[in-house]
Amino acid sequence: MEVKTIKVEIRKETGKGPSHQLRLQGLIPAVFYGPGRGALSLKVHPSDVISAISGIYGRNQLVELVFPEGRKELAVVRDVSFDRLSRKLLHADFYSVALGRPIRTSVPFQVTGRAKGVIEGGTIQKVYHELPIVGPPEAIPPAISVDVTGLGINQSIQVKDLSLPQGVRVGLPPEQTLVAVTSKEKEASAEQQGAEGAQAQAAPSGASAKAAPTQAKGTTGAKGQEKAKK
Repeated sequence: MEVKTIKVEIRKETGKGPSHQLRLQGLIPAVFYGPGRGALSLKVHPSDVISAISGIYGRNQLVELVFPEGRKELAVVRDVSFDRLSRKLLHADFYSVALGRPIRTSVPFQVTGRAKGVIEGGTIQKVYHELPIVGPPEAIPPAISVDVTGLGINQSIQVKDLSLPQGVRVGLPPEQTLVAVTSKEKEASAEQQGAEGAQAQAAPSGASAKAAPTQAKGTTGAKGQEKAKK
């Protein structure tokens, strides 16, 4: 992964007022933090941040923060805030990383190919759109992809079936299903079971409704017998 450079400066004044003034100058407030260090307030050009996270790695892109005195710090963009209307970048969080030291993040989960089971009439179900992963920042892939071409009906791909970069693991159980092909018969059976369950739940109230008229007739009959005796 190519490391991108971002020039930063220390920000001495914090709060809404100074942050607003900073944005009027074409800069945005930022924070740099990480293991074993306190939070450091920074100011940075928003275009540099946008450029860094616009590539295939997104926020997992390695960046080198360059300070005015020449100091350099390795980081990833942990979080960003945008204006809801203008979509302008308002704030950025940089997280300190080190080569070889694992970090927790997430990457897109992609499916390629057309499953054999789909051609045979089944339906493909993708359980996850992103996967939580752990690994050194330099080994984090831009995405995790699986080819489902050979996947038949009632077959699935689980976490243990993935091919991952060395040192990277998915933060899910090995038996966790990620994508599966189900049959239409199975889906219809599930829908039928759901409908039968709904009817079973409605049955007691239906029985009570039928019992009410019978009880009313009995009462009317008793009054008739009393009138006959009189």
